[in-house]
Amino acid sequence: MAGVRRTARAQKGWGAGTRPALRKTMAAEGGAFGEAVRAVRAGELEADEAADQMIGRMTDREVLSLLDGDSHSLLLPLIPVLLGRRPFVAGAVPRLGIPGIRFSDGPRGVVIGASTAFPVTIARAATWDPALEERVGHAIGLETRARGANYSASVCVNLLRHPAWGRAQECYGEDPVLTGRMGSALTRGVRVHVMACVKHFALNSMENERFEVDVSVDEHALHEVYLPHFKAVVEAGADSVMTAYNRVRGEYMDINRPLLTDVLRDEWGFSGFVTSDWVFGTHDAVLSLQAGMDVEMPLRMLRALDLPGALNRGDVARETVRRSARRILRTSVLHAATREAAGPGAALIACPAHRALARQAAAESIVLLKNEIAGAAPLLPLAPATGHLAVIGRLAGRANLGDHGSSRVRPPSAVSPLQGLREALPRVRITATSGRNVRAAAAAAADAETAIVVVGLDQHDEGESVVTAGVDVGVLGRAFGSGRLRGPLMALAHLASRFVRGGDRNSLDLRPSDVRLIRAVAAANSRTVVVLIGGSAILTEAWRDRVPALLLAWYGGMEGGRALASVLTGAVEPGGRLPFVLPTDAAHLPPFDSAAKSVIYDDRWGQRRLDGDGHAPAFPFGFGLGYTTIGHRLLDHKFDDAGGSADVLVTNTGDREGSTVVQVYAADVSLRRPVAQLLGFRKVTLQPGVEATVRVTLDAGPTLQRDPATRRWAPRAGDWAVLAAQHSPGSWAGARPLRRPGPGPLTGGECAVEGSAG
Repeated sequence: MAGVRRTARAQKGWGAGTRPALRKTMAAEGGAFGEAVRAVRAGELEADEAADQMIGRMTDREVLSLLDGDSHSLLLPLIPVLLGRRPFVAGAVPRLGIPGIRFSDGPRGVVIGASTAFPVTIARAATWDPALEERVGHAIGLETRARGANYSASVCVNLLRHPAWGRAQECYGEDPVLTGRMGSALTRGVRVHVMACVKHFALNSMENERFEVDVSVDEHALHEVYLPHFKAVVEAGADSVMTAYNRVRGEYMDINRPLLTDVLRDEWGFSGFVTSDWVFGTHDAVLSLQAGMDVEMPLRMLRALDLPGALNRGDVARETVRRSARRILRTSVLHAATREAAGPGAALIACPAHRALARQAAAESIVLLKNEIAGAAPLLPLAPATGHLAVIGRLAGRANLGDHGSSRVRPPSAVSPLQGLREALPRVRITATSGRNVRAAAAAAADAETAIVVVGLDQHDEGESVVTAGVDVGVLGRAFGSGRLRGPLMALAHLASRFVRGGDRNSLDLRPSDVRLIRAVAAANSRTVVVLIGGSAILTEAWRDRVPALLLAWYGGMEGGRALASVLTGAVEPGGRLPFVLPTDAAHLPPFDSAAKSVIYDDRWGQRRLDGDGHAPAFPFGFGLGYTTIGHRLLDHKFDDAGGSADVLVTNTGDREGSTVVQVYAADVSLRRPVAQLLGFRKVTLQPGVEATVRVTLDAGPTLQRDPATRRWAPRAGDWAVLAAQHSPGSWAGARPLRRPGPGPLTGGECAVEGSAG
């Protein structure tokens, strides 16, 4: 009877405002969630009403259990192991059939079990193809659900402020428009089957000090540079947002009410739920709840300790608890009611269709940066009559998938560059060497018709960092400094450090041994191709002029070796375009201090910084070559404060099928050094000799500014011009004035702009 009386008291406290007539539609205890899903699907209840009905049937303990993970804090040292074996659950209430949030990570595929390993996010950004990214998202969502999860933290849209960021490989590059379009596409694909979580909100762009760094940012940079892509993904339907570890303007993100409530909910209208980043992302149980962070992940830690007493004492309002509970249940019910009813089977995990998709994404991500004439033709693609190849480098024989942190995927098999070439060229003699012995490598290269050098980075050079014993965990929250939790925390740090390396990069250059290898091989064979593996920019000035062909192949996923071989042999066009600028000197980028406890984020980074300072890049943002030549001409455009479109005539002037990414930029040409702003893009494939008119959707955001007082957006002052190009333009000669309706300086005539080949 005590249990019955407790439930009755809970109904009185939590059921306020729930209509009695609606409560009658609920099923008996044990099936309330399933009945709510059925009722919402049938249109008998709104999701909010269904959530309120369930809350009205719950005890205090059950309602509070929605607000943190279900696993005991003693599992802390086992997180690295368990993350790859099962979903982490938060808020399950078996008595009412509530399944809870069943978490899986996965920017490049599902981290549970042996799943499809797609190319890393920044590689897929290089495809500049949202339709392809949506297909990848759909596959990740299917495999996530097949692994027993209903919630995927796969959408990472933090801006690449500096390529030394250890987790650059998990983002979509340096541009807000490209990031917003690609992140929105992944979101749409993922949430067909599971709830999609976007992360890390906000201003998380460094790794080693991510737990402590305080980011200062002005209103212009915050809303016009670092937040637009988050807003785009929210508008695309993201079900959840994960907070970042860092502080913004002095407040940790879990207690940052100005961003979590004033911006995310009040200004953008986000109605889903917010979770913390894991373990170290919650600093105060009550303040985080009041600020708008709904779920502490992934264990029972601060909130389990503090919220019951705070609720009993009245330190936290019952309505505040109810508000977060409603968000969680409403989102869960609504998603379950609208997703495909039949769950996928395990047979589709890493199935042939998903492997083929991974291979396509990898091939379309590869960026051809250089391809000079070698003899009578460009060095690439490899001549059909090639008889002897030397494949050289410590990464040539490895299926290098990238970071070994929380995004790590363990596919059932993976293909190295060497294996891919051997499969693609079974009749070609291939000599392979690791390159550790530089003289032997040079001799092998001299004996071959063409040498392919595969060098770059791996999980030791970049990736997710781990907490070590040198970190004062007391700053991360009271619970982490206590005797009960400090031991498990330190055990976790030491365990993780055995498997997870990386962190922020120490240099943007290759390892000295790789540079020596490239120089030696290039000296021995004038037909040398360099393939770079990595997750962001790698400087090439020390050796680029010595080699005729250069490709950036990223961490290409489980089919990366086959994809690379298909591009080298010409079976597939190199479809990638840079999602960031490659400078000639790291000093041309913003300062980057991986040990900084405070940092200022402004609007000068990447290609925009180089433009403003007058530095020519090695390769500009958006750059990439193909195996044909393509020209373009801007025909017309329509534009207002809501966006618009541009019509571009694109012509394949070469002798084989090829692709390009039509990119439309705007800039204030009244400035001495105009700074290019990407407005829109579209990938197009054409047969030789064919021309087509391509319509490119334009985003007005880069030409607008936000009034902090009114939160309204208006055109930015200046003499704005528009230009169609195949990469960020180095010159604005011949650009057309950006036409807006109505009078003002943003009107004018027209002129044609010709595109460069490639």
